Amino acid sequence: MAAKDYYEILGVAKGASVDEIKKAYRRLAMKWHPDRNPGDKNAEERFKEVQEAYATLSDDKKRQLYDQLGADGYKQATQGGGGGGGAGGGFGGDFSDFESIFGQFFGGFGRGGRGESARQAERGDDLITRISLTLEQAASGITTNVKFNRLAPCDTCHGSGSKNGTKPTTCKTCGGSGVEIHQRGFFSMQQTCHTCRGRGVIIENPCPNCRGMGLVETAKTLEIKIPAGIDQDDRIRITGEGNAGINGGGSGDLYVVVQLKPHKIFKRDGLNLHCEVPISFTMAALGGQAQVPTLGGKVALTIPAGLQSGKVLRLAKQGIKGMRGGQGDLYCTVMVETPIDLNAQQREALENFEKLLQADHKSHSPMTKSWFENLKDFFSR
Repeated sequence: MAAKDYYEILGVAKGASVDEIKKAYRRLAMKWHPDRNPGDKNAEERFKEVQEAYATLSDDKKRQLYDQLGADGYKQATQGGGGGGGAGGGFGGDFSDFESIFGQFFGGFGRGGRGESARQAERGDDLITRISLTLEQAASGITTNVKFNRLAPCDTCHGSGSKNGTKPTTCKTCGGSGVEIHQRGFFSMQQTCHTCRGRGVIIENPCPNCRGMGLVETAKTLEIKIPAGIDQDDRIRITGEGNAGINGGGSGDLYVVVQLKPHKIFKRDGLNLHCEVPISFTMAALGGQAQVPTLGGKVALTIPAGLQSGKVLRLAKQGIKGMRGGQGDLYCTVMVETPIDLNAQQREALENFEKLLQADHKSHSPMTKSWFENLKDFFSR
């Protein structure tokens, strides 16, 4: 039977990082743990597969050999084609085979004692949650609440995993280390204990609340301070508010990622702001002052006479104040509005105005002049 691919079992890519492999393992181990699926043979098999895949991919030397040989080749090299190498059957093969297999041993030469305990304290996973802010909130900073779910020690069993009044018992197979040591001459190899599945203890009476896991998913609300000037995708780290650790390990951290809501007037670009400012045809021709909104209130924008539509004018220091100092600018794109719904008198006034422009034989339309010159050059090619 072809060996199953360990990457597929854990649901990760072949180039996955150690953290990605660890997170996938924890998630699947929680899902398929026999204590959570009592009597389910399929869950038990899936749990064993997950344990086996993690034991290989979490070890650099094992993973390197696995990637080189593939699933079937690795199985044959480490298990002798499914027979565990044969009782007292030796290694077989040439020295290169021996060297590859030796790379799988914990401890190598001269280490016949127990390996490092599988029950060592392990830090909990970091968590990521997102918060939506308005542009004004991000610019000025606020104190707000963020809601998220985290794995926390079970309140019923206080994280032990055992029913009240009972305690876990030390695993007799591994003596509490969580690993089994297989001696082969002066070599030793260790693997996850098949009895306690690496926990080092046996929970004979699991807690009904957490089903023996010691951790439960808990909703939490936390008050956090958003600093002024924070931007899209910036992260705020809150130490110790991630998932609880295992076997006394510390909790992970919580990362709050900022998402900015679209604004009706402004678009943000770092510390700078951009907006469109509509002005009348008359103001564009004669110049004047336009009232422009900013995050601090209205300010006057000077419109020079003869301004063309689409021109960008800058208002210095009217953007966002940075978290580490400095302040951006406000860039105003001026849009000249064409009058609509004209009455007869207004139409006549504009027609007379157009006649006056043509009568002095001067160019009053710089863009039109440039366009016709380019057009003439185009057709003369």
